[in-house]
Amino acid sequence: MQVTSSTSSTTSTASGSSASNSQIAQLQRKLKDLTQQLKDLATSNMDAKAKQKKAELLQAQIEAIQAQITAIQNQKQQVQIEKANKAKAEKDKDNDKSKSKNTGAAATATSGSHIDVFV
Repeated sequence: MQVTSSTSSTTSTASGSSASNSQIAQLQRKLKDLTQQLKDLATSNMDAKAKQKKAELLQAQIEAIQAQITAIQNQKQQVQIEKANKAKAEKDKDNDKSKSKNTGAAATATSGSHIDVFV
């Protein structure tokens, strides 16, 4: 029987929610526990069929937890992307406002005068 282990690492970001970081940490602890159970199973005194069934169940649980961790990380990443896009839209909006002010200043010049406006 082959025993494999895989854990996901997470990095906390300033914009990441503590709730999702806590969830990920809890899932990683469960993942570590299940992986240890799977390793211990290799040396247990169970009969071969029971050992195989338990190994399959543990592996399925490990895969489910890894999928949960990935889903939470993807959700956090999506939130960060949305925040960045919103911030960029606000910045672009502010830039457009300042361009309008510059254009308005040029329009108020008296007739016959020459004003160069570089944007």
